[in-house]
Amino acid sequence: MKVTVCELPNDPGALAEQWDHLADHTRSAKSDLVLLPEMPFHPWPAASDRVDPERWRQTVESHRRWIERLPELGAGVVMGTRPVNRRGVPHNEGFVWTPDDGVIPAHTKYYLPDEAGFWEASWYRRGKGAFKPFACGGIVCGFLICTELWFTLHARNYGRQGVHILICPRVTPASSTDKWIAGGRTAAVVSGAFCLSSNLNGPNIPGSDFGGTGWIIEPEEGAVLGTTSVEKPFLTADIDPRWAEAAKSTYPRYVSD
Repeated sequence: MKVTVCELPNDPGALAEQWDHLADHTRSAKSDLVLLPEMPFHPWPAASDRVDPERWRQTVESHRRWIERLPELGAGVVMGTRPVNRRGVPHNEGFVWTPDDGVIPAHTKYYLPDEAGFWEASWYRRGKGAFKPFACGGIVCGFLICTELWFTLHARNYGRQGVHILICPRVTPASSTDKWIAGGRTAAVVSGAFCLSSNLNGPNIPGSDFGGTGWIIEPEEGAVLGTTSVEKPFLTADIDPRWAEAAKSTYPRYVSD
């Protein structure tokens, strides 16, 4: 299975140009699965602690329009997150898109930070805390959206349920990139699953740029197979789900709870 991770700019004009390059890359690479960053299709709303309903509406609408363009990537599956309103309540929702079924809700972000540049608990509500695997063409996946990566119990539980790939879209700062890579490696080892992550890049609040650095991490030793950068914002690798299946029978995955 060919999987692609990326980093995309937190700027509408730059995003429009970079999107064309991403589509060229995924079509040329014949990507089966493309992972987008967390809420990538509008400037990050939670940078401010002043919740603005009109800005949230614009963010929701912008994602709706951009999601209509997902066929341009030429992939069988595209994953990411989007802002939604469910019964009038705002959420950050992980989605799966396929050409046949369109957008399918897959997970609602549960763990929400609330601090400078990342006022998420102020802008939207947490989900119900359901971390359920889902299948895409025989590959079993599970969402861990950004901060959820640090709650490793869920990675462990995903591994117990046979997940091949942890899907980790994020919006994280450049100042903590090394820490986030360490978290991704840990989640891969705990679960015995590949860990994929895509992130925004570019400015957030003054003095705090988004860190980019999408990654693909293998399931056995947690080795980083590759990362993205501003110079090389897209990364594609051919991964074998049998590697994840074999990893689950080895240490520390086999140890009983």
